[in-house]
Amino acid sequence: MKRELSIQLIDTHAGGDVSRIVIGGIRALPGANVREQMHYLRDEADGLRTLLLTEPYGIPEMSVDLIVPASHPDALMGYIIMEVMGYPIYSGSNTLCTATALLESGLIPKQEGVQRFILESPAGLVNITAQITDGVVEAVTCEGLPSYIHTHNASIDVPSIGRVNYSVAYSGGFYALVDATELGFALTREEERALNDCAFAIVEALQAERGFSHHTLGDVGPLPFLHFMGPVEQIAEGFYRSRSTTYVHPGVICRSPTGTGTSARLALMHYEGKIGIGDKLETVSLRDTGFIGEMTGKHTSGRHTSGEHQMVENTITGRSYVIARSNIVVNCDDPMVECGGLQHIV
Repeated sequence: MKRELSIQLIDTHAGGDVSRIVIGGIRALPGANVREQMHYLRDEADGLRTLLLTEPYGIPEMSVDLIVPASHPDALMGYIIMEVMGYPIYSGSNTLCTATALLESGLIPKQEGVQRFILESPAGLVNITAQITDGVVEAVTCEGLPSYIHTHNASIDVPSIGRVNYSVAYSGGFYALVDATELGFALTREEERALNDCAFAIVEALQAERGFSHHTLGDVGPLPFLHFMGPVEQIAEGFYRSRSTTYVHPGVICRSPTGTGTSARLALMHYEGKIGIGDKLETVSLRDTGFIGEMTGKHTSGRHTSGEHQMVENTITGRSYVIARSNIVVNCDDPMVECGGLQHIV
């Protein structure tokens, strides 16, 4: 391995969550499709993720998205999502950022007006719709994964907090959904530290008490995420708004309201009979940024050991901004840099 390596990045953010899009400097990865390439990075070459999310190059609150060739003929590009907790198969904010970076870099040529294309994520194909006005990507709409309620209106005793009511949704990862008001939160930025501490305690208690199995994927690991739900207000016919925030890892509260968190909220609202096909929910973060989720359809899953589930089809709409274009220099003689697992860097 060379002692000095180079990686080309476009840094973006959607709703405040920074995604570092790796557009150059990486050799072709083994694997017949994007999912297999993700498994290779996770199991054999985790160095890129840890390099770009830790000092001196980054912080755990960021995400990384590696652009790879698509394996499916309908997709223009593929992407692998890397976060502090590992390799999620899907993320709404990362998908918004990746689509924007591909357009702004010219890897996917822009077309004025409404531009549609398909990307390949580790979870499968994702339909993208971009609104481009005067050459500017003004909004991106991406498909969320079909989401469903695994557990509804359960409760658990949490040390230092007491009895906590929760539901659990799957929307690309398992989410505990809790009412922020019941826990004394107004979901303001000043509460960020307290929200993290509260979420950590609830997630720790849930992980200790039970596991959650996906109806087709099976065991996908311990429940990692918690979504605080503020009161829902109706803005117009079929259009709702709610303050929201998502905990993803000890010390990490998302800047945005999160795309998969929004998909989980749609699943819960539909389960409780509060929304139907065509209805929209705008989730608003601690930093007053928002994503708009829309319930676009529904279907029933096949019967499995956990029974049938009402699957909520949805889209997430938001805007991503390019904040930097850079060439990262990785010096393997630097004592702060760990070059193990970087064999795939050119």
